Amino acid sequence: MTESKKQLMHLVMGGRVTDPMTLEFENLNEIDVVGVFPDYTSALDAWRGAAQRTVDDAAMKYVIVHLHKLLDPEAQGQ
Repeated sequence: MTESKKQLMHLVMGGRVTDPMTLEFENLNEIDVVGVFPDYTSALDAWRGAAQRTVDDAAMKYVIVHLHKLLDPEAQGQ
């Protein structure tokens, strides 16, 4: 029997921030939800793509949210 890999959901999202040193978004209605991914590697690839598209705009910031940690705080994993 094969051991299945545990799903560790991650959300990639971003938008314009009020200050590039913070995560306070200017307008939550304009958040760009890139997607939900089943593992950190997939989320990181999506984050890199989104961040690269906006690299010249210091006020745009993309983040990876570890949904699995919010849904199950006692779970282990990245």
